[in-house]
Amino acid sequence: MVNGAAKSAAGPTHGRAVVLGIGNILLSDEGVGVRAVEALRAGYELPPGLSLIDGGTSAMELLDDLEGLDLLIVLDAVRAGNAPGALVHLSGEEVPVFFRARLSPHQIGLAEVLATLDLLGRAPRATVVLGVEPASLATQLGLTEAVAARVPELVQATVRELAAYGLAVQARTADVVH
Repeated sequence: MVNGAAKSAAGPTHGRAVVLGIGNILLSDEGVGVRAVEALRAGYELPPGLSLIDGGTSAMELLDDLEGLDLLIVLDAVRAGNAPGALVHLSGEEVPVFFRARLSPHQIGLAEVLATLDLLGRAPRATVVLGVEPASLATQLGLTEAVAARVPELVQATVRELAAYGLAVQARTADVVH
């Protein structure tokens, strides 16, 4: 299906990379990917070549942003049958399974984007999905307590994944008033 997206990078990359947070913030835990990207943007300095994208519920409009990447990290709510708040990490051959199993409400649109890029020979060289098992997808602003508590861990997992690909992000330091 999305063969190019399932390949893992051989060693560090210093090309183009995107961390894509997807989700609908109006559906409780469905917004965890968006909230994690917001936390990354607020808490870290990014190296050149790394972009953070709040993809919301976008689909085909992301084609240009995801074309020809060396690394794509998708942050999302992922229903994998785990306890609410459990972290989920998918890479390599697990990524196409993620799209076939429909573990997230956004995968259909994102699967189409990645399949289109694959057909064009412009799919990301490596795709990693990091997520949190949702407790609720009910219409409600804000994450549930179980999922909100895991956002810092999702951010740290993203930082570790970026570092594994040679992209070190630096935590912002708070200005100290003397």
